[in-house]
Order: sequence, then C-alpha cells, then structure tokens
Amino acid sequence: MRAIWNGRVLAETERTKTVEGNHYFPPESVNLDYFTKSRTRTLCPWKGLANYYTVTVDGNVNPDAAWYYPHPSPLARRIKNHVAFWNGVTIEGEPEQEPKKR
Repeated sequence: MRAIWNGRVLAETERTKTVEGNHYFPPESVNLDYFTKSRTRTLCPWKGLANYYTVTVDGNVNPDAAWYYPHPSPLARRIKNHVAFWNGVTIEGEPEQEPKKR
C-alpha cells in the first residue's frame, strides 16, 4: 500500500488499518520529510480528536492532507498515531490480508 501525492511516495507499508473507508498507515511507514504539523484539529464523535499534517512536495503545498489520532478513544485505539490521507493523495496497492484469528 502506498500513499502518493505529486509523484512522491508519502507512506508505504504492506498492511494498513481500514476505518470508515480510509487507509491508516502505521507511523513508521510515513516519510516525515514531506510533513509539517498543522494547527488544524477536528473532533470525531467516536474516534476522538484528530491532528493534521500539511504535505509539501517540491514546493507544492497540500494543507491538512493527512490526519492522525494521537490519543484516540478506546474504540479507535488500533489506529493510534496511524496516518490517513485525503485532498488529492492517491492510495495505491492491494492491502495484505491480516491472518485470521482462531
């Protein structure tokens, strides 16, 4: 799975966590060279308070193109610090399936 914007790979991993149709990338899979923290915050009734990143590639700026939950609610703890994208960022690839629990 890859998150791409302006011809650059912003994040890449074998497995994302999908919530409400959004792919959340593990924090270690994100190339922070393209990210700056934003002051924007939004509140999801069940996930909690989201923080945002602005993405910059080759001088092109995509404000608040990525978000994450540093302190999610207990219901969303599996996406803590995972990064999701929107606003023109393309998600490519087929996610690897998680092993089935027995």
